[in-house]
Amino acid sequence: MKEIERKFLVNDELLDVVKYLQSKKIRQGYISESDGKTVRVRTKGEKGYLTIKGKSSGISRDEFEYEIPFEDANQLLQKFCPKVLEKERFDLIIGEKKWEIDIFHGKLEGLIIAELELESEDEAFELPGWIQKEVSDDVQYYNSRLIEKA
Repeated sequence: MKEIERKFLVNDELLDVVKYLQSKKIRQGYISESDGKTVRVRTKGEKGYLTIKGKSSGISRDEFEYEIPFEDANQLLQKFCPKVLEKERFDLIIGEKKWEIDIFHGKLEGLIIAELELESEDEAFELPGWIQKEVSDDVQYYNSRLIEKA
């Protein structure tokens, strides 16, 4: 499966929007990372996931995600992930697209990233007023890099 994703930094206007939305707590860590390819374990709410991502080519990359038992995900995070990234995710529908808003915690407190998955790299979409800057091609905003600061 191909993931086509754009990432954006946001301004403070977004906080007035998400305060009315429900969120899910996400904890994630990386079991393996090599040459831009990652194996990630994540808990999201009360569910667990194992995700394998290929090397990025522009804003696209291969992604395979599998739901696993929540307790297994917690054990993998504890035993195989030296660092764990914690964030809160809000889903926001604008037009026909779902934006995923991640508010980071811990040492990354204050960082907010909005992500949008697309069907194609050139797909048009509505850009909300709270978007500050696109960081889709900036590797420092990949979760696999952000975790180094967690």
